[in-house]
Amino acid sequence: MLAITDLPHVMAALNGVSVVCLSAGFGFIRHGRWKAHQACMVAALVASAAFLSIYLYYKANAGFARFGGDGAVRPIYFTILILHVLGAIALTPLVPVVVWRAFKRRFARHRALARWTLPLWLYVGVSGIVVYVMAVHLYPFVK
Repeated sequence: MLAITDLPHVMAALNGVSVVCLSAGFGFIRHGRWKAHQACMVAALVASAAFLSIYLYYKANAGFARFGGDGAVRPIYFTILILHVLGAIALTPLVPVVVWRAFKRRFARHRALARWTLPLWLYVGVSGIVVYVMAVHLYPFVK
């Protein structure tokens, strides 16, 4: 059984899975392989949904972590974190709309919104991993 202290590692891994699936899905659609694109995007959606579920559980039970870095790295970390959070908030309505348009086979409208949603989703995934590495591994808070 996983301890609550293990969950940040799981969440970072799920972010990584979603980034890989999103990237592969983009590559597949660029080469006309829409079934492979669809499979990758569903996998990215599942990984992101699992991330969100674990994240909400973790935050409800463990609260917010403190960043241990000092000096110039501190504003860098918080800038990345703030942009990450704002991007995640923006994705909350965008992803369901993009998925719905694909499900309803409204591909022109799906593509028009996906052009904005994909880079933002990739940024949120990668920046989530960066925040995790910085806060948990490079600059953990020590009491």
